[in-house]
Amino acid sequence: MFRIPKTTKFLIFFYLFFNVFLSISQANEDVPLHNIVQYESPKPISSVVFEDFLGNDVNLNDYIGSLVIINFWATSCAPCKEEMPSLDRLYQDNNFNNLVVFAVNMEQPNTIKTKKFFVDLNIQKLEIFFDQNLSFVKEFKLRGVPTTVLINKKGEEFARVIGSIDFQDQKFLKWLSNYD
Repeated sequence: MFRIPKTTKFLIFFYLFFNVFLSISQANEDVPLHNIVQYESPKPISSVVFEDFLGNDVNLNDYIGSLVIINFWATSCAPCKEEMPSLDRLYQDNNFNNLVVFAVNMEQPNTIKTKKFFVDLNIQKLEIFFDQNLSFVKEFKLRGVPTTVLINKKGEEFARVIGSIDFQDQKFLKWLSNYD
């Protein structure tokens, strides 16, 4: 009977492992940061209604034709606090023509606490939104904060950020500009 030497087995294992690892990394090489999940086929989104700071309804379908970023956060979330200033600067970036950013607080609406959070971080342009009916949790199957959903101009989710990122990272900005 034929016997394969240990060295040959190791080389075959190493070759297979390397090829699998290489194919996985190539599939995501156009994604700039490690915690961005980009979908091969964008996911359609149903109509989602949430509230602005004053309690007025906002319908996500009204923003078809814009690049939409929805950032889900909480005042008690340290990574949310870390990334919020860079998200605010992104929203102020004049290089994006059709960018809309919704910063959605996932806690029970508390306007005083939420406003203080923005003031303490010197947030200039972002507005505060709430999801009291948990429409987003249901639609996007959210599991935690921070989570950021990216929606193309057709109203489809094309990527998601799990965890925090620097929204001013040059690789991220270059990648995002392809969707503006």
